[in-house]
Amino acid sequence: MIRVLIVDDSAIVRKVLTEELSKYEDIEVVGSAIDPYVARDKIVALRPDVITLDVEMPRMDGLSFLAKLMKHYPLPVVIVSSLTP
Repeated sequence: MIRVLIVDDSAIVRKVLTEELSKYEDIEVVGSAIDPYVARDKIVALRPDVITLDVEMPRMDGLSFLAKLMKHYPLPVVIVSSLTP
């Protein structure tokens, strides 16, 4: 079972990702976080195998969080963004 934590400030995106990922038998969404600060605590508590990470979030952007995360708690990350060039 692949344990996933969804990190996104949008409630709609969190809901859609949870619904879509939950359709797979081998994926379990173990939680969600509205920003990197909440995500930090949930990563420690829930120990996900992978996180989805929004790029644009209040308080700290996803790329800054990713840099900090990889130094202290490296794990696979799927970047999710509505920003495209």
